[in-house]
Amino acid sequence: MLRIALLSYRSKPTCGGQGVYLRHLSRELVELGHHVEVFSGQPYPELDEGVILREVPSLDLYRDEDPFRTPKLHEYRDWIDWLEVATMWTAGFPEPLTFTLRAHRELKKRIGDFDVVQDNQTLGYGLLGIQKLFPVVGTIHHPISVDRRIELEAAKGAKRLSMRRWYGFVKMQSRVAPRLSPILTVSESSLADIHRDFNVPQANMRLIPLGVDTRYFHPRPDKPKRKGSIVAVASADSPMKGVATLLRAVAKLATERDVHLTVVSKPTPGGPTEQLVQELSLQDRVRFVHGISDDELGELIATSETSVVPSLYEGFSLPAVEHMACGTPLVASRTGALPEVVGDAAIQVPPGDAEELAAVLRRLHDSPEERERVGRAGYDRVMERYTWHVVAKKTVEAYHEAIAAHRTS
Repeated sequence: MLRIALLSYRSKPTCGGQGVYLRHLSRELVELGHHVEVFSGQPYPELDEGVILREVPSLDLYRDEDPFRTPKLHEYRDWIDWLEVATMWTAGFPEPLTFTLRAHRELKKRIGDFDVVQDNQTLGYGLLGIQKLFPVVGTIHHPISVDRRIELEAAKGAKRLSMRRWYGFVKMQSRVAPRLSPILTVSESSLADIHRDFNVPQANMRLIPLGVDTRYFHPRPDKPKRKGSIVAVASADSPMKGVATLLRAVAKLATERDVHLTVVSKPTPGGPTEQLVQELSLQDRVRFVHGISDDELGELIATSETSVVPSLYEGFSLPAVEHMACGTPLVASRTGALPEVVGDAAIQVPPGDAEELAAVLRRLHDSPEERERVGRAGYDRVMERYTWHVVAKKTVEAYHEAIAAHRTS
């Protein structure tokens, strides 16, 4: 049995794939007989029975009810809190750094309690201190330098300047990553991007694709498909996720077919996505849902006629494998790791090409036979390749590698 500390600066599944990864990996590690404690900042993760949560509270400066808030004086506990607020005040994003500083402080009190520490893409300077105390395994789903590049291309004027400052933490991550070994990543595409942007030797990286939770993501043959339904799971306001391309494709298709799009996301009220829906007159064709359970999400996907991952880049794409696991035919962008993940079990389109996406969606809408064929191919591919049990077993192998290297260092 290994005693494992998992670190993640924000871990709720609704925050993105990192939270989903943390939940399923921790559960499967416990199933394998290991002791797992998750150290996380807010918003805290949803964890399964047997996994212990150790809260490492930040000042929660970005909470939903009052994001970018200035804390009351009595809330400040130490210099890390002041650093967190000062970084926010100067338009930076402090959490990767401040979380690792707090985690280092907590783990110094726990020397001898853990065999290995795994970082879930925080890559803050505090990890270098933790590395002196414990073997550390890094995790990079994809380098955030890619997000920064795409966001900067989409931004203009003052927005571009503030975006550059917001992503200032990426320089820290590029300095910390080469000093960790091994680093786990999820695709050949991400491995190449990490090597290019973070200068991590390829020999220091281990490729472990992600899994899918088939308890929730599986076909529902007893539930009828909703005619003309299209589903996507994506951060609506992130340019990298390509929701704008999908909306434009649906607008083209809606002039000649009775289609309806459901996007699992919470767009900013009055933000760019809501504005585009209004501009394209899609109010009656598009709905956004959020806060649903895994089981509800699985049923939503399984009862949709078609699913789409319209991203401009993906380091892996959990939604892609979840869609395929439900037996729902998938249309995915030919970019990043998506061709590697979906293979020939999905229909691929050029990223950002609304015309081509609309044409493929039209073809699938008109052909139940093709929908059945593509859906079956996707399901078969997931069952052969992507399970969390395999992810956990391969991750344990990386733990043992890190432990052995730490002993000899």
